[in-house]
Amino acid sequence: MEKVIVISAHPDDEILGAGGTLLKHKANGDVLAWLIVTNISEEMGFGSDKVNLRQIEIENVANRIGCSEVYKLDYPTMSLNPITVNEMIPKISKIFSDFKPTVIYVMNRSDAHSDHRYTFEAVVACTKSFRYPFIKKVLMYECISETEFAPMLHEKVFIPNYFVDISDFFDEKISIMEIYDSELGDHPFPRSLKNIESLAVFRGASVGVKYSEAFQLIKYIDK
Repeated sequence: MEKVIVISAHPDDEILGAGGTLLKHKANGDVLAWLIVTNISEEMGFGSDKVNLRQIEIENVANRIGCSEVYKLDYPTMSLNPITVNEMIPKISKIFSDFKPTVIYVMNRSDAHSDHRYTFEAVVACTKSFRYPFIKKVLMYECISETEFAPMLHEKVFIPNYFVDISDFFDEKISIMEIYDSELGDHPFPRSLKNIESLAVFRGASVGVKYSEAFQLIKYIDK
């Protein structure tokens, strides 16, 4: 049994990038946790209905994935910066020390959204083996509408080298993604159901399965 934690800069990242894989972990009897870094509030100009709906969406998604724990850092969305990274590191460290994940899924280090990039920096700072000896595997996931819009610089491009067959879980992934209805649009909008399926088909065809999610392996310790 693995202890798995997925990190989202924003709710919906986790389903876009790793939803099928998380469902597969659930089916395998693994223990799942979810860390959400940012949140929305009325103070930021969001309506009370939108703020309340977002919390309901998070609860519904967590139940569908089968998360035993949901951690929220509640930083204002679109506000992460180098100062907040320094604040986040001890908070994430405590979460990791309490939950003791063996597998970590985090967004791509060079995504277009700065919240994603700063989240990655804070998370990776909490994966040193001498401080977190329980961690065995760290993987970056791609997030449609962010990963593909980042500059394709050779030193930062997302390089998929770890693939998970999600053929049996893809329909459920889509069903859960529909909880985030306000984040979806029609093709050619990147976060459309058509494009989510197209990416899963393309990644699946790369490895000979119907649907797949792709990751970039950052660390693997065979214990």
